[in-house]
Amino acid sequence: MEHPEENKSRFLPRTWRTWRELIPRDEEAVSPGEETVEALLGLVRSPHSPWALLEGSSAEDRFLRELAIQNPLMLKDTFFYSYFRSLRVVDKQVSLVDKDLLKFLNLEELVLSANQIQEIEAVNLPPTLKVLELYGNEIRSMECLCAAPPPRLQHLGLGHNKLLGPLESLYVTSNHWPNLVSLDLSFNDLTDLQGMMASLGTLCRLRLLVLQGNPLALLPYYRGFTIDSLSQLCVLDDITVSPSEKHQFRGLGRSGDLLARQAQLVVTIGNVKGVQDTSVLDPEPGPQGPFITYSYYVTYDFVEEEEGEESEYGGVLAEIVMPSPSAEQLSEDIPEDVPEEVFEEHEDSAESGLSAQSEEREDSLVSGGSAPLPGVADSAEELAKLRPRRDPRLCPSPGTVLFSTVRKPWTDVIPCSYEMQHTLKDLVPLKAFLLAGTTVTIVEEKILSWPAVLPPVDVPLPAKKGKGEKDKKGKKEKDKKGKDGKDMAGKREKEVAKEQKGSKKKELPKELRQDPPILRVLGSGLVVLEPLLAGEPLVSEVCNFGVIRTLETDRLTSLRDSKNKNKRAKKEKTKPAAAVYDGDYQPQPLTVEVQIQLNQCRTAEEALREFAL
Repeated sequence: MEHPEENKSRFLPRTWRTWRELIPRDEEAVSPGEETVEALLGLVRSPHSPWALLEGSSAEDRFLRELAIQNPLMLKDTFFYSYFRSLRVVDKQVSLVDKDLLKFLNLEELVLSANQIQEIEAVNLPPTLKVLELYGNEIRSMECLCAAPPPRLQHLGLGHNKLLGPLESLYVTSNHWPNLVSLDLSFNDLTDLQGMMASLGTLCRLRLLVLQGNPLALLPYYRGFTIDSLSQLCVLDDITVSPSEKHQFRGLGRSGDLLARQAQLVVTIGNVKGVQDTSVLDPEPGPQGPFITYSYYVTYDFVEEEEGEESEYGGVLAEIVMPSPSAEQLSEDIPEDVPEEVFEEHEDSAESGLSAQSEEREDSLVSGGSAPLPGVADSAEELAKLRPRRDPRLCPSPGTVLFSTVRKPWTDVIPCSYEMQHTLKDLVPLKAFLLAGTTVTIVEEKILSWPAVLPPVDVPLPAKKGKGEKDKKGKKEKDKKGKDGKDMAGKREKEVAKEQKGSKKKELPKELRQDPPILRVLGSGLVVLEPLLAGEPLVSEVCNFGVIRTLETDRLTSLRDSKNKNKRAKKEKTKPAAAVYDGDYQPQPLTVEVQIQLNQCRTAEEALREFAL
């Protein structure tokens, strides 16, 4: 018979307090004797007991706890190794799996996720395994698992590792995994879709497959090609394979060698709202300048294509859908104080100069050579002294190229109407780029234009002798004529002033020189693109950069616009426009609409038509 003291010491609580301390003090003198099995089981099962099971404990935990009370002699090493059928060691910094794991004779499920395993020796895995999960480790190849794989394995989870290279398809055949039903290789760096399908086709029992997050899943025909290649598949990337999908992609699996291995993404940039009209704060230009123009555009970075493919985009920048700014748009940028004749005379030269500089600025943006200047100066002299400085937000990230929309003049809602299709063959950098996201930036470009040749100073010509006598005579006659004479003289003075004004206009310079553009970042932010890797076909976002408008500038803009509308109303004899911002001022935040879509084929015919070699 077991000694009472030995029984008590075995079932002492694990905390620092003993059971004696839990008994009321007035009962300390009473000897309780040896606890019964029922009493000890009650302590284990009670949620208020210090021996209660932790939250989330399994049925096996409860069984072992009660077994330690009912039959403690059974708890030996041989019992434990034969009892456990599931073993989970998650996020414990495990880096090595040794042969001691073979002591678990009946182990069917082994979970070693979120550890630091780089390589695992398959000979150390129990042959009874049916489920093996190694998510979130650092495994670079499946070759180590194929030396002596568990023959009964039905599920293999290797997602979020570092599997890379076309040779990985050699290790997913029926020779290594004859009973495999479920395979998860998500979020690795697998690129060979055709080779992978050829190997997976040998797994006759495979029903569930997860490949999303790999570069090969970015191909437009990925889902259709996989479904048609693996006719027995029931679930692909956690989405049930429907009979209609099997019908739509029928025959595509036999055309793998005819399909181009490239991904296509379409970037769309819509309206920009909430931009402050900075031009109302500038001084009025004089005859010697400066004439200031503003334009606004949006930039974003995108992964750089491999060398030799840049010619597809005409160098570096892809082809932009929208045309260059028209003469009407440029005319809207010219301040109202500039004489109309000056703009008409220099329209062609200014437009050609702007377009040439626009191309130069696009090249400088792509190479990271563009240089912005923060803020707005108080005078034209200070603006002329400013020189460009580099802003990191206007430079592309390493391995990417900066793309830009067409420059547009200020309006309350600036329509970018930009659409760009990116076609890429190197899918591994594309995956890394999608994980990092793209940076979208709204830029204000300010250009100061000056007369190339300063206008000559007007010098009064010496008066002729005869003219002076005529003026005296005219003055006497004018005094005699009275009121009628005054009217005639006033008319004459207006004609003379008009002639002088016209002569001055003709003397203005016919060419304008432009200072380097002054760039100012109005707002910049990151657009997350990881959903495209997780199976989403579209990322649509309205980037909000906060409020940059002020009541002062909005009021000045409103007054200017209402003044222009009133002038037009007088000409057209319509009702003048009323001023705004009389009530509560609620400025609109600076926003831009951005969409990035991953092209996906819906039928086999579409895939062969769009991506056939």
